[in-house]
Formats: sequence, structure tokens, C-alpha cells
Amino acid sequence: MLVNCVVYENGVRLRDIAVDEIPHFLGRLDCFVWVALRDPTDAELSGLQSCFGLHELAVEDARHGNQRPKLEEYDDMLFASLHLLRYADGEISVGEVDVFVGKDYVVSVRTRSEQGFLGVRARAEREPHLLSHGPGYVFYALADAVVDRYFPIVDALEHELESLEREMFDNAAPRENIRRLYVLKGKAAELRHAVAPLADAFGKLFGGRVPALVAQTEDYFRDVHDHLLRLQGAIDALRDTIATAIQVNLAMVTIEQSEVSKRLTAWAAIFAVLTALAGIWGMNFEHMPELDEPWGYPAALSLMVLAAVVLYRRFRRLGWL
Repeated sequence: MLVNCVVYENGVRLRDIAVDEIPHFLGRLDCFVWVALRDPTDAELSGLQSCFGLHELAVEDARHGNQRPKLEEYDDMLFASLHLLRYADGEISVGEVDVFVGKDYVVSVRTRSEQGFLGVRARAEREPHLLSHGPGYVFYALADAVVDRYFPIVDALEHELESLEREMFDNAAPRENIRRLYVLKGKAAELRHAVAPLADAFGKLFGGRVPALVAQTEDYFRDVHDHLLRLQGAIDALRDTIATAIQVNLAMVTIEQSEVSKRLTAWAAIFAVLTALAGIWGMNFEHMPELDEPWGYPAALSLMVLAAVVLYRRFRRLGWL
């Protein structure tokens, strides 16, 4: 579906145009076309490929989707694939936006996502002196919007982890805590898969040899790269904290098992003494003087009770009971 198709000249919006009008504006000085599509059909992609001369491999990637975040250069065109992440109801949904950048056009193809870029277009149009840099600046604005949407997700995951950490010592279900931590670890991994490849890719858009399409916007892409490095650091710290929390939960399980073992051992020791004493008087030998005494039975019971009380108090002092 075509979201919009707009032509700009010297950073100023001229008008919305139909797709069949695009060739009339290509090649004009200080003029470029910005096309946005959402879940396009094969016919729509093929039409734009013919119109702009998009590289067939890049179009194939956009057609199939589910790409790893990347940035590729094809002759006089840049192709970028970025993940669109949305965090709602404790779950992360993954969409994708593929961006084709040429000297006089920008084509964004959004799939599997409700997150649009109308706000990005409006912001760019309010700054014609920046939009006059052409498609390179539009590419920056789109990438910056995608990257900025990652920060609230990092904050949400950190908040979720903090809540889990507070519950760890109050909740008597360490198995459930470990399950929730592994789910959170999976979310952090999903976010890292979106960020890490982009940090490497956008590092090639400033300093040294950069594509001519973004030569005038190097400083802006350096800012995006800085944001990606910050995100990467926050995600790595989050993953380390989750790993530590998992180890703490496992240690708590071990400690709990040790406490149970100590209690069982203490009670087993008490009953072992009682069993030993009962076994002594239950051997039924003929010459056992205390068996014939009237005080024998009460004395045996008293000794067994005394032994049990002494052992119980001893284990209590040791913290085993």
C-alpha cells in the first residue's frame, strides 16, 4: 500500500504526486522524491524498481523481509534494513523498514509494523535548511527515529528487571523467577539483535571513506552511531544483570535445599539415637538386669526423651532446626 509520495525541491515540499508522475521529477537539480510504502505487493515493488532502477538484490531482500539489520551499498544506491520494535503488554513485536536511498529519491518499505513515519516527515519539512541536504538527510531522519524508539524499550526492560529483583527475596517460587528472567533475557537478546548490527553498519557512514550520498550528513550519522553505542552498552549491562540475577536465584535454590537437608539430617540424627536405644533393649538377651527391674521401662523412656531433648536443643543452637 502506498502511504505517500511527495516531491521536494531545495528542501521545500512541492506537492504530492502519483507514482506515474515520478519520472518527470527524477534527474532535476536539487529535487528528490520521497516514497513511503507499507506492506507493498510484489507488483508495487516491481513498479518502483523499474521507476528508480533499484538493485534487484535489494528489492529481493525487501520483498522477502525478515532481514538481519544491515547497510549495503550498490553503485549509486544505499540499501538499509532496520528492525522496528514495539513493546506492549510485556511482549516485543518485530517489524521491519527497508530504505532505498539514491541521489534523487528515498523509498521506505515498512512491513509487519503499525509504527509509521508521518512524524518524521513532518519534522523534516519543518526544517527545510536540513532537508535541502537531500535524500541523505531523509535517510538520517528515518534511522534516527527508528533508533530513538529503542530507548523506551530498554527503559521498560530495566524496569521489569528491577521489579523481578525486588520480588526475588519475597517470592517463594524461585523456579518461576528463573523462568521470568529467561523470558526477559530473550527480550534483551531480541533488542540486541536489532542494535548490534546497526552499530557496525552506521560506523561506516562517517569518518574516512563514506558513500557520496551521505557525505553532507556525516555528523548526523555520527550522532546516530553514538546512540547505538549507548544502547549497546545499556543492553549489555542489562544482560549481565539478568545473568547475575539467574545465578542468585540458583544460589537461593541451593541454599534452600541445604536448609531442608540440614533439617532432615537433624531429625534423622534424633531418631537414630532413639532407634539405637530401643534396639539395645529389644535384643531379648536372657541376662539383661534392667529388664527385670520395675524402674527399667520408665528409665529407658526417660533416657530416650532426655537424649532427644539434648539433641534437639543442640541442633536448634546450630540453626539446623
